[in-house]
Amino acid sequence: MTFRIARFTPRPQSERPARTNPFAKSNPFAAAGNRRARGRRWTQEYTIRIAPQRTVLDALLQIKREVDPTLNFRYSCGHGMCGSDAVLINGRPDLLCTATIADCLSASKTMPKPYATPGVATGNPQAQQPPAFRRTGTATTATAVSPSLSHSDSVSDSTAIDFSATNPVETETVTATTSHTDTPHPTETSGLSESSVVEIRPLPGFTPLRDLIVDTDAMFEQIQRFKPYLLHDDSSVDSSRAAQAKPAKAEPASEYRQTPEELGRYELLSTCIACGLCQGACPIYAGGEAFAGPAAMIAAARFVNDSRDSHRQERLEAIDQADGIQACQSIRACTRPCPLGIDVGEEMWKLVEAVKE
Repeated sequence: MTFRIARFTPRPQSERPARTNPFAKSNPFAAAGNRRARGRRWTQEYTIRIAPQRTVLDALLQIKREVDPTLNFRYSCGHGMCGSDAVLINGRPDLLCTATIADCLSASKTMPKPYATPGVATGNPQAQQPPAFRRTGTATTATAVSPSLSHSDSVSDSTAIDFSATNPVETETVTATTSHTDTPHPTETSGLSESSVVEIRPLPGFTPLRDLIVDTDAMFEQIQRFKPYLLHDDSSVDSSRAAQAKPAKAEPASEYRQTPEELGRYELLSTCIACGLCQGACPIYAGGEAFAGPAAMIAAARFVNDSRDSHRQERLEAIDQADGIQACQSIRACTRPCPLGIDVGEEMWKLVEAVKE
């Protein structure tokens, strides 16, 4: 298996102030002010032997341990819970730890529609497969969507964003080969070609730091901008004064009671891991326009839909800005790569309707 990985080494910081280009696209939220960091860029290929049921993260770890220890990428839990290993795999945003090699190769050949009937997308009507994502607020079945299925049903080739145009003119290709005894399973390698290539690039829309590692500070700053925490005011007295007057073990003035319907409005949104895949898939945010991004909008929607929060109108006014919900073009490309099955595009459309009301 050959892995074509985009490499990047930042240029050492100069003591002289850098000259700015007034016509260059820049990140309106990043502290550095420029999404395209200066440094050396090249493409390097690694050929290793690995089973197709292994994840792309396993392949990168094998490359780093056995071939090239200078390869840099980010990961934490390795089980799709932290969202720190978001990258671009074969032109589609995905997590390294949930994308298997077999899924990447099969997705590049045939990509079923995310709304297709279970079993029809694979050509086998008898097979019962879960959909690419479930509607927000609906009840979930006992069988959860596996990471491999959610990846293979994520996005079609016709809608994949081509980021190859952003590659620098100066491009180098280096090939490294190692012999590994991890023999693939014969039943799973029958449909895979030996010359298959998996291309991995850093997540678009974020400033690259080194190789596949990007700067996510701008995304978390925009999430914090919309106060992602519960704001509840007591109707009797001011909450701050009441907190000082009450004893340490005093009970609140009222309970935070909710019906199952009220819980379902925000329950799925609370599972967002802020991986940034929706940001990388959004052509508005990844294109460099002034947009807070889908991740910040989902964080705001989680508390807008919470019946316990008493600042709903203030939150809607905060997101009703030129770089907020007004910048969304309802393309809904942010929905497809979500690893938790959140219909991001539908939730953002609900925010638009709530703002209009």
